[in-house]
Amino acid sequence: QVQLVESGGGLVQAGDSLRLSCAASGRTFSSYAMGWFRQAPGKEREFVAAINRSGGTTYYADSVKGRFTISRDNAKNTVYLQMNTLKPEDTAVYYCAADFGSGSINPIRFLTGNLEVWGQGTLVTVSS
Repeated sequence: QVQLVESGGGLVQAGDSLRLSCAASGRTFSSYAMGWFRQAPGKEREFVAAINRSGGTTYYADSVKGRFTISRDNAKNTVYLQMNTLKPEDTAVYYCAADFGSGSINPIRFLTGNLEVWGQGTLVTVSS
């Protein structure tokens, strides 16, 4: 059974950078795609970014494209989200999730959040 544990959240100012990590255990990490999602207070959870099993293909929400970068280190069983030029509207709980499909990015599964395993989340607060 896969377990996901996020870390790296915190309080930053607008314009700052932050890197989130998600450590996975329990299954061959390099066999599945991973993604990041977020949920702001009073809003629904939304897709942020996805990466395929090898790390060679990525996919982003328009709201973060050009500012956020998803990456993974399969040797460390970890996926990262580098967040630059943070804005107050990026304030949210950030979750990582695993897709046990083909290992490729299935946009529908990621956009709908129809994934098998989720972490507990890490809070990112961006002050203006």
